[in-house]
Amino acid sequence: MANNLTKREIVLEIYEKTGFPQKQVQQTVQMALDIILNALAAGRNVELRNFGVFEVQVRKSRIGRNPNKPETDVIIPTRAVVKFKAGKVLKALIKDLDLDKLQAAKSEGGAAPIAPSQSAPSPESPGEGFGSSRG
Repeated sequence: MANNLTKREIVLEIYEKTGFPQKQVQQTVQMALDIILNALAAGRNVELRNFGVFEVQVRKSRIGRNPNKPETDVIIPTRAVVKFKAGKVLKALIKDLDLDKLQAAKSEGGAAPIAPSQSAPSPESPGEGFGSSRG
């Protein structure tokens, strides 16, 4: 099993914690993702306080190389890209990850879950956590 968190797993975890119907949770999660996608597609940045910022940036055109024909220059056009910058809380939570386990899992195809060396605090009630503080 991969070390990725899927949308389905997010839906199931919210369902288990709230008791809301899975279909309603799935629709709500999808709606939130659609809002984020549409904002990014419109060139807007998306800030999720303490989690991070998805920022639309312009990557300048440049000359690249075709690995099959190194003598041939390839013009890579200017394009929009999305960058993610982690927020303070997210940075604090991942700074204590066990790097040896993380590297081993990555080299093995992400088979083992990677837990921080100290468990991260979990919100006591809905609304706490990433979005609870202003700053």
